[in-house]
Amino acid sequence: MARNDRERSNREHRDEFIKKTVAVNRVTKVVKGGRNMRFSALVVVGDGKGRVGAGMGKAAEVPEAIEKANKAAIKSMFTIASDNNTIPHATTGIFGRGKVIMMPATEGTGVIAGGAVRAVLEVSGIKDIRTKSIGSNNPINCVKATINGLKSLKTIDQIAALRGKTVEEIKG
Repeated sequence: MARNDRERSNREHRDEFIKKTVAVNRVTKVVKGGRNMRFSALVVVGDGKGRVGAGMGKAAEVPEAIEKANKAAIKSMFTIASDNNTIPHATTGIFGRGKVIMMPATEGTGVIAGGAVRAVLEVSGIKDIRTKSIGSNNPINCVKATINGLKSLKTIDQIAALRGKTVEEIKG
């Protein structure tokens, strides 16, 4: 009986997340007997309240690959430092040759981003932001660059604590 309760709570916990499949690729491995076809999936998961994660999964069938990617994304979730519905300061995320510049925006601007970057920002709960993707437009590189940029964000309280000052001293 306790096991069923635990499974039900796990199912409810998984359903509260917003899941977006960013890319599905068919990958081929050439072996002696011919070609082995498999599928690779890239998924971003967030709760719409400041937590986000990305994951990759590979399997023989697309639904299995997406499910593996969902599990990996949920494991890699982290909390974003946010300022109301935007980010506290401009930041740049870099992964490989992909570079994503993210800038805070005033209320009502919306999410100005394309493709893979938009998916990450929408599931994270950020409502107002401007972005520019430079270099690689590969979805994997763009998602990982966006994640790196979001991880580097710090609130003014965190910066004040690092410097040993008050928030008023930093604001000037």
